[in-house]
Amino acid sequence: MIYYFLIFFWFIRQVKAGLFWFYLWQLKEYHIGRFIDHFRTEKGKKLLFNKLVIFKVFLLVVWITMGYISVGFGFFDMIHDFILIFSVVIFFVMYFFEGIRAASNYVSGKFLKPVFTRKIQFLSLIVLTFTFGFLFYTLRFSRRLLFKLLAFDIFIPLIVSLIVLIFQPLAVLGRNQMIRKAKKKREKFKELLVIGITGSYGKTSTKELLASILSKKYKVLKTKEHQNSEIGISQCILDELNSSHQVFVCEMGAYGIGGIKLLCDIAQPKIGILTGINEQHMALFGSQENIIKTKFELIESLPNNGTAFLNGKNKHCLELYHKTKIKKILYGQEAKLLGEENIEGAKAVAKELGMSDNEILKAVQKIENKFPGIELKKGKSGLNVIDATYSANPDGVIAHLDYLKAWKGKKVIIMPCLIELGKSSKEVHKRIGEKIGEVCDLAIITTKERFKEIKQGAVGKGMKNENILFLENPKLIFEKIKDFNKENDIILLESRAPKLLIEQLK
Repeated sequence: MIYYFLIFFWFIRQVKAGLFWFYLWQLKEYHIGRFIDHFRTEKGKKLLFNKLVIFKVFLLVVWITMGYISVGFGFFDMIHDFILIFSVVIFFVMYFFEGIRAASNYVSGKFLKPVFTRKIQFLSLIVLTFTFGFLFYTLRFSRRLLFKLLAFDIFIPLIVSLIVLIFQPLAVLGRNQMIRKAKKKREKFKELLVIGITGSYGKTSTKELLASILSKKYKVLKTKEHQNSEIGISQCILDELNSSHQVFVCEMGAYGIGGIKLLCDIAQPKIGILTGINEQHMALFGSQENIIKTKFELIESLPNNGTAFLNGKNKHCLELYHKTKIKKILYGQEAKLLGEENIEGAKAVAKELGMSDNEILKAVQKIENKFPGIELKKGKSGLNVIDATYSANPDGVIAHLDYLKAWKGKKVIIMPCLIELGKSSKEVHKRIGEKIGEVCDLAIITTKERFKEIKQGAVGKGMKNENILFLENPKLIFEKIKDFNKENDIILLESRAPKLLIEQLK
């Protein structure tokens, strides 16, 4: 009976683990390069090499070793039996508490799980079927039961990942079918004006601003949040596009050469906006040149009577402006405030589409959040909090730090190290550190992989050693801020700030 009790808690633990690994694959958009790159970060390494995993591997090795040692008589026999009995007790206690914790997380909702799309539902069913099959086999042939359960638990990340990859060809077939349907439907809307938006940063902000402005004069469809891939754009066309729409504002993202061209083949944009290019996702693209080439695919895909808009504040966009052979417009050169070039880009496109300056001004005035992706709020103890946790890229972090210069009082930034920067990572983080040293009174970095470079840059610009810290614990971070800051000081939360800390500050 006790075995079934144990298996119940073991099974709860496996369900939670399986959902987490599906969540991670989904977060990385089932892109194997992004998935693997995650394990170059400190958090990624801890997923595979934390103390609990290491202990489980050690326990597995102990059982394997004990299985090959002949049992005789006397003292060594007693030691052998003691080790086995003790390890079994440890096994039971470990999975009892892991099961309790998993069940508690289910009830409270405090665990990372994927969005249950049809794909995730199908893959989850496969994993559950596999797990039940494993249990049935293990219970029927119960020799070395605990050994098998422990081995399954250790290898659950590999099991989930293999199932994702094995069924990926089916997903590709489904994706291609969806793309074909979307392209066929798109071709029926001859009068639809499509505006494609791409870049290393500023895509979502520009999309939201432009859609809001144009909606004052036109019937506008826009891609939803995180709907910038071939699947997302195709889904948007199939589910939402109808004959009443005059303009389709389409955000486009890609992680390799040819990606933007594919999206253009689906959406067929006549206007293209290049919001800016930097080192973001260089680990996937391989080089800055590949990033530039991929983003420029949007401009190259425009028809001869199309129009290209490029961010005049970005050096790569300026270079591409001179390469562009169709009608082209620079925007944002005079922008000074945070995210202002995104507004200027949206205004420039609206003007090109026939909206008057007065119409554009009225539309902009009605936009509540003129800087999508960031929020400025009054937090606890009168602190000003800039929440820029939606996403992060090198230029965005620098822009946000420049924005802090206009504020009085102490300035604090809380941020993790940036990911997917490839070989440019060290240089980028040192540059961010230098800007932090120029602007901030306190910097708290929540991940470790490039803390050294950030600190080196900040200290080089005059920041005190003790004022740039590596802290992971949200409670310790909050205590440090509470001791360091007073009313009207400002806190910048950049990228993946801990949720508990955000709740504490607000």
